[in-house]
Amino acid sequence: MKISPEEVAKVARLARLDLSLEKISQYAGQLDGILAYMDKLGELDTSAVEPMYTPVDQVSVMRDDVSRKEFSREDILKNAPETDGSFFIVPRIV
Repeated sequence: MKISPEEVAKVARLARLDLSLEKISQYAGQLDGILAYMDKLGELDTSAVEPMYTPVDQVSVMRDDVSRKEFSREDILKNAPETDGSFFIVPRIV
């Protein structure tokens, strides 16, 4: 697929970019190279390749989510500005 400088200028205008003629020509060449590479990749037969979401093996570094009681209710509530002995008391929001 060939991309023309006019198409680059149109996209730049839509994006409200003020590009010089040199930049428009430069970007047209770069985008044309990218699209040519994508066309080349599209020619490959990938019917026997299993789809994947990433080429990198992902190892979970997260710990198992296990609930545990590390603090007593009294320890947690002692820093609250106002409690009823069991729960936080907060201002009513309407």
